[in-house]
Amino acid sequence: MTQIADLLIYHASQVCVVPAQEGGPQRGEALGRLGLIEQGAVAIRDGRILAVGEEERLRAEYQPQQELDAQGGAVVPGFVDPHTHLVWVGDRAAEFEMRLAGASYMEIMASGGGINNTVRRVRAASVDDLVSETLPRLNRMLRLGTTTVEIKTGYGLDVENELKQIEAIYRLKALQPVDIVPTFLGAHAVPPEYEGRTDAYVELVINEMIPAVAAFAQENGQPLPFIDVFCEQGVFDVAQSRRILEAGMAQGMPLKIHADEFAGLGGTKLAVELGATSADHLVLTPEEDIQALGQGETIAVALPPTPFGLGHHEYTPARAILAAGGALAVATDCNPGTAWCESMQFVMALACRMMRLTPPEALAAATLNSAFAVGLGEQVGSLEAGKQADVLILDAADYRHLAYRFGGNLVRTVIKKGQVVWSS
Repeated sequence: MTQIADLLIYHASQVCVVPAQEGGPQRGEALGRLGLIEQGAVAIRDGRILAVGEEERLRAEYQPQQELDAQGGAVVPGFVDPHTHLVWVGDRAAEFEMRLAGASYMEIMASGGGINNTVRRVRAASVDDLVSETLPRLNRMLRLGTTTVEIKTGYGLDVENELKQIEAIYRLKALQPVDIVPTFLGAHAVPPEYEGRTDAYVELVINEMIPAVAAFAQENGQPLPFIDVFCEQGVFDVAQSRRILEAGMAQGMPLKIHADEFAGLGGTKLAVELGATSADHLVLTPEEDIQALGQGETIAVALPPTPFGLGHHEYTPARAILAAGGALAVATDCNPGTAWCESMQFVMALACRMMRLTPPEALAAATLNSAFAVGLGEQVGSLEAGKQADVLILDAADYRHLAYRFGGNLVRTVIKKGQVVWSS
């Protein structure tokens, strides 16, 4: 007896399922197992994946209300971007030119540029300004195949303006189809008014910002955001980072950390110890921290557009993390200073060239593992039965073209929760 489906995607050259590994992310040598189905189809009902399989079998088992011809393109899960700073106003093109002239990231930051440059603009902006400048970026991400995105605060750096960024994120969730995962990053930098008084700023984050953010989420009927901290030389040390994360954890916030971007201080090991969902950047991660990733549950999130944007030559040691048995995800780090990158396709291309991932590893890192890096691995990131029907149809017969080609857009159709939300 046939079952009713709302939608059948058929005539796909390939369907990449990207199945979970024992219910979790793909770890170590298992990364890149795609569950590839040649001449496949996808059946969808009530916004969720009903079944995937060979087209002939699904046509025999399901009666669709509507059909969508993939026209011989490959079908993959919607991309999940697990690390962005997407809510900002203005740009930092002048700093890009300074870097080309030889100024380092930390030198620009020390001179009043960097994060604090954007902080000044965000503090002067309204919530409406933040929403109107961010919405086009989100729309471009959707057209490039991102169906779920994490967005951090961190350009307010006081109670009022951090809440303003959170409010903008909540508004953006309601205005467009991409699922948004909020992260509170009050500890992104030390604002100018606290220069030389980092411990005092840490107290502000712990005693005022974290409770205010938790209360604001509750008042707006929203789940608690992640909490994150920039554990880095010249910003927040390991002890300060621990205090901030533990204060967030006491409020019920899940944990993330920026670590090892410019110096390996031990932030990754701290993340594993505290049970953080992810540790991000991880460029100069010490060997003992890499081994800790293999023993813990924390997902390593590589951000290849950042060293690319900075003109650096060192990238996340992906092969070492995988050899240790770690779980690896990739993200854009989309931000106005170092990586204005909206394309997870370009992230995959960089990851293959600069981090030595294979195309199937890059795809799994950009979908399934990225979903687990934002706590949504049981809902999105793969085309497994029961999961949300976030699906991409490519303008290419082979999924490997996502990493093989770069600079364009190979996504032909974006399906979100079973509905076509964009098509070329």
